Amino acid sequence: MEKFIHYTVMKKEVVDSLNCYNSDKIFVDCTLGGGGHSEEILKRISKKGLLVAFDVDDDALNYASMRLKNYDNIKIIKGSYVDIDKHLADLGIEKITGGVIFDLGASYHQLTSKDRGFSFSKDAPLDMRFNQDQKLKAWDIVNKYNEQQLVEIFSKYGEERFSKRIARAIVQKRPINTTLQLSELIKNSTPNVKSKIHPATRVFQALRIEVNQELLNFENTLLKVINLCDVNAIISLLSFHSLEDRLAKHILKQYSNPKSDSRIPFIEQNEKKLELINKKPILASKEELEINPPSRSAKLRIAKRI
Repeated sequence: MEKFIHYTVMKKEVVDSLNCYNSDKIFVDCTLGGGGHSEEILKRISKKGLLVAFDVDDDALNYASMRLKNYDNIKIIKGSYVDIDKHLADLGIEKITGGVIFDLGASYHQLTSKDRGFSFSKDAPLDMRFNQDQKLKAWDIVNKYNEQQLVEIFSKYGEERFSKRIARAIVQKRPINTTLQLSELIKNSTPNVKSKIHPATRVFQALRIEVNQELLNFENTLLKVINLCDVNAIISLLSFHSLEDRLAKHILKQYSNPKSDSRIPFIEQNEKKLELINKKPILASKEELEINPPSRSAKLRIAKRI
């Protein structure tokens, strides 16, 4: 395995939001990653407190397990946070009494790893799976989805304005096997627009979201978490692009200010379950941006179960 490089974004702000100093409550890290947030929680909670952490990525699980090996009050689960209710039930946990954190999207390690296929600047097979046991890869989407399906994915998950051109070019040039092949095709099939980001950025984001069902999984899990949380438990959501943040904002708003909405099950539409801790998202500090410029896209939203 190549060296696991990890930077924990907004570590202090995220863990501060949980108010977990010397706490003997139950906390959940839905996205263990490199273990930065989890380690900070474990440093603060009491010996009687418990942290349950989830991940599907073997690289992250191996690295974080070694990093956190000296802590007794953590349960690391190889599994998707989508099944959080089942995993907690298996541990005999009925309610999350302390709080939950989500650190959404791909990790720095995943994005920069030369063989995982997330990067458009490193040549690798078209993979992009968080969970290496999963069958669906980016290759399957690029080479098997029809043109209209590709247009929809690139538009919806990448907000790519040249979706039609790119989808048409992909269908015409199949098979496309590597990240650099796809990156070059995107570059050659779109106008030379002056932009700070690479022309393949949005399509690669869209493919990653589709491969891992990121937005659907996040939405379904957040709705479960709201009901699993005990009164006064904190829900802390760290997102890195507008689609995630929009979804987080919408759900937190609906549960803190209920009104008729098709996203919320009918029985719950008039029941206020959350109190917003911050109406506007918290952003990374100037000091953090200097150390880790990618933190500029991070947005933290916090709510309390009532």
